[in-house]
Amino acid sequence: MSMASEELADRIRDLLAPGENIREQKMFGANAFMSNGNMLVAPMKDGSLLVRVGKEGMDEALTKDGASVMAMGGRTMGGFVVVSGDALEDDFALGEWLDRARAFVRTLPPK
Repeated sequence: MSMASEELADRIRDLLAPGENIREQKMFGANAFMSNGNMLVAPMKDGSLLVRVGKEGMDEALTKDGASVMAMGGRTMGGFVVVSGDALEDDFALGEWLDRARAFVRTLPPK
């Protein structure tokens, strides 16, 4: 992990509730945070954050500062947005993205 992604991961760990069923798993070249086996977020090497919002939440998420469509290998990935590190400078903003990811992942069956 890069210094930027490790610092972001530390902030995420601090914001996630201790009682939540959260674990970390390598995914997309990063340590993704998983809830009941489903990916919530993944800090990226450049300090940005991959956030799972679901296809239904894409349009609304993309109206937020720093959010863009997730593209991998030239293809867009529905249901995921990338949030720039600049838009995550304070814990309030980061917490809002974590809440958005948790709200969507709660609708999914555990894996």
